[in-house]
Order: sequence, then C-alpha cells, then structure tokens
Amino acid sequence: MTRRPSRVSSEERRAQILRAATKLFARQGFKGTTTREIADQVGVEETILFRLFPSKRELYWTVIDEKRRGTSGLKPLESQLTSETNERKMFTTIAEGILERNTKDSTLTRLLLFSGLEEHELSERFFQTYIAEYYETLAGYVRRRIQQGAYRNVDPLLAARAFLGMVFNYFLVQELFAGRHHKFDIKKVSETLTDIWLNGMQKK
Repeated sequence: MTRRPSRVSSEERRAQILRAATKLFARQGFKGTTTREIADQVGVEETILFRLFPSKRELYWTVIDEKRRGTSGLKPLESQLTSETNERKMFTTIAEGILERNTKDSTLTRLLLFSGLEEHELSERFFQTYIAEYYETLAGYVRRRIQQGAYRNVDPLLAARAFLGMVFNYFLVQELFAGRHHKFDIKKVSETLTDIWLNGMQKK
C-alpha cells in the first residue's frame, strides 16, 4: 500500500519559508532575491508562499521582525546604563555585548546593510523601528552626564552615534574584510574603544 506524504501545517510551512527567506535575503539582499528562489528552496509553488505572505515586502519585513524578536533588544543597554558600575566598565560591557551578539549571528546586521544600500522604503522603517531607539537611549544617558557636568558640552545624539559607530565599524571591518587576517580579543577591543570615547567625552 502506497503511503501518502504527510501534510505540513501552515505554521510549519511559514517557518520553513521564513528560514529560507532569511538565508537568501541576508546573502543576496531584497532586490537580489526572488520569491521563486525562496519557494524553490522550500520545495513549494509561489502560490503557497503568497498565501502566507501577501507580498515580497511583507515577507522581508517579517524576516526582519522575527530576527529582531530573537534578540534581547534594548534590555542589555538599558540595564547597563542604570547599573551602579563605573563608566569604563559599563561602556566596555555594552561594547562587548554588541560585538559578541553580532559575531555570533551577523544576519540582522547584513539585512540592515542591504536595506540601507538598496534604499527601498523598508530601510527607513527598519531604522526608525529598531535602530533609532538604541541611539536615543544612549543619547539620553549622555545628556544627563552633560547636565551633571561630567561630560563636555557636545551634541548627545552625535556622541552616542560616535560610540556605537566605533563598535559597529570594528565589527563590519572584521566581518567583511579583515576577519581572516587579524583576530583581536573582543574584551580588549571593547576596552580600547571605550577609553578612546571616554577620553574625548569626560571633562578633565
């Protein structure tokens, strides 16, 4: 007696499509990936894909949203900024956390880069939903330290972007160019970048 193949639930099929889409979008970008490729990866017709995701843009955003939900978001940053530890240790820990998370899984960063480079409308949505709040949270801390007289009177948001920019730039250079040639200890990198930033921010 011939055995019929077991049916796949819509939830499981959705998960399969998201896994395939995540892999392809992170490797080829939004414009470089077709829904046909994604469907082929899963082994289904495109019509099945569009039953679960109304459009390619909706699928792309769902990939980003699912990936973001798998991270701890702002919690590590907020936790550190309200801790009682000294600032050098605090900022070192923040930098370490960012580098360790991105080194472990660079998918979200790759999706962000493709979004920005391709300049489609989801890039602004991506930034405003997930990135801007990170800068604003750190800028709020910088603003308080300026008011307390501990930091130089600079633009808080620009200062926040400078710190996070150093950290992300290090990761991007390692990820895209130098990773196979130069290996640095993440803790040492975090301490060095923190010292550079604090030496420029703290009043003498």
